[in-house]
Amino acid sequence: MDHLLSLESFVAVVESGGFSAASRRLRVPLATISRRVSELETMLGIRLLTRTTRRVVPTDGGRRFFETVRGLLDQLAEAERLAAGEASEPRGELRITAPIVFGRLHVLPAVTAFLARQPAIDVQLVLLDRNVDLLEEHIDLAVRIGTLPDSSMIALPLGHIRRVVCASPAYLKSHGVPRHPRELANHDCISFVSVAGAREWPFRIGHADRLFPIRMRLSASTAEAAVDATVSGLGLTRVLAYQAAAAIRRRQLQIVLEKFEQPAAPVHFVYPAGRLVPAKLRAFLDFSAPRLRASLAAIDQSSSVDEAEQPAR
Repeated sequence: MDHLLSLESFVAVVESGGFSAASRRLRVPLATISRRVSELETMLGIRLLTRTTRRVVPTDGGRRFFETVRGLLDQLAEAERLAAGEASEPRGELRITAPIVFGRLHVLPAVTAFLARQPAIDVQLVLLDRNVDLLEEHIDLAVRIGTLPDSSMIALPLGHIRRVVCASPAYLKSHGVPRHPRELANHDCISFVSVAGAREWPFRIGHADRLFPIRMRLSASTAEAAVDATVSGLGLTRVLAYQAAAAIRRRQLQIVLEKFEQPAAPVHFVYPAGRLVPAKLRAFLDFSAPRLRASLAAIDQSSSVDEAEQPAR
């Protein structure tokens, strides 16, 4: 058994989601792909793959093995490129995922500028408001907002994002400016959640986080809808600062309760661990990380409230 060919076949099956797709990708007969994977399972003494009615998925052991093997194959490919003198021109396809609004406003401009400089690289940009399994979804790089769980992934810090409460100047003029989170129970609030309306918002009181009840007039499933409703004067909303940044810059929204905000959420690039980062990924990290750090710093600066600039009430 050729171990390298068997490993390449196994990785292709996992990444393609099936034996037939792997056969087409490698241009190897289906029976050969199946035989190589079976021989690999026999040699290891474990079951690597589970066949479902729709696709082939790795077992728990298979996923761990896949993570290690894919990293080794990437390192081997990188070593071959270095030996051939091709490292100066990164090539291949990158799959990147990011939250929808942040991805559209901040990641996409970095991607388009990067592609203009890297004709041998293609990018699939997957915008989703949920965290995906990078290995299962075959993602090379993710933008993650929030505290990261312990994992074997590599995390590259980019900055922080505040979660802010804001309302239109017209609403605040009519209903008054809340000075403490407990006052939200007497205000009209717009909740941005994915499934059901959240009727409590968390705030930092002293050194502890506390939940305060709100009077929810509207629950929206997208940040854009919540911000639009807030701009219209319906009430107050609580969103990540970048989601309301444009309206804040245009003075359509004003931040309130700033001194009760929870600590800003960290923002990272996250990618699978490996001793050698593929040249295409390294090129994108080096190009885009400084730009996203600058974008996050600009958002924080533009959303900061100067007491002297607050309109008199």
